[in-house]
Amino acid sequence: MKFETYPDREFLMLGLANVIAGQLADFVRREGRASLCVPGGTTPGPIFDTLSGVDIDWPKVAVFLNDERWVGEESPRSNTRLLRERLLRGKAAAAQLVPLYAEAAAPEEKLEELAEGLRPHLPVSVLLLGMGADMHTASLFPGADRLA
Repeated sequence: MKFETYPDREFLMLGLANVIAGQLADFVRREGRASLCVPGGTTPGPIFDTLSGVDIDWPKVAVFLNDERWVGEESPRSNTRLLRERLLRGKAAAAQLVPLYAEAAAPEEKLEELAEGLRPHLPVSVLLLGMGADMHTASLFPGADRLA
């Protein structure tokens, strides 16, 4: 395992964006496509800002979240909204957004439809995970029901 250190948060975010961009470009070159799975929340915003301007063959990249709230994009709590505002603009606007939300009273009503939308983009090429102050990651919360 190799650990990278950065002098501050800004350099860390730039470094992560550069690594992700390189990995996406490699996957597109080798496989003809790539998928990028990212978290929502405030932490990845600077990474998204940098990636949005990177020269990658974005039409061959599918982007989806590894966590989302069951709210429409009009909600300020929507992570899809965050993706549109911070990542899917500039050069990255050409990427394909694969949604994890569809209008329904409960997620279970649209689960199969959303899973079908994800299938063509699996396995994930590049994965970025975040961690909340309560130690949750990818919408997996410590002590939540139905965790093994």
